[in-house]
Amino acid sequence: MSQVTVKAIIKAAQGKEEEVSRELLKLIVPTLKEEGCINYDMHRSVDNRGIFLFYENWRKKEDLDRHLETPHIKAFLSKADTLLEEPVDISLWEKVS
Repeated sequence: MSQVTVKAIIKAAQGKEEEVSRELLKLIVPTLKEEGCINYDMHRSVDNRGIFLFYENWRKKEDLDRHLETPHIKAFLSKADTLLEEPVDISLWEKVS
């Protein structure tokens, strides 16, 4: 697989919406510096302020795999049980046209 696109949906636990937002924002700068990161765009639902979406593009799957092992991602995931309503929903996509 060459370039890979990631869609990650994060649902904050009730009352944790702003804390989750702050924690997610901390991921952006270090991630954009990672080898193979093309873009790492964070979005927030207009209808439900506790739902966040990351739209990411990585040069190759191996770059994404390294990203998932970085200290900043591991630090966020270590807090996920107390911050999130459910596990992060991650899906991988490849461009076809």
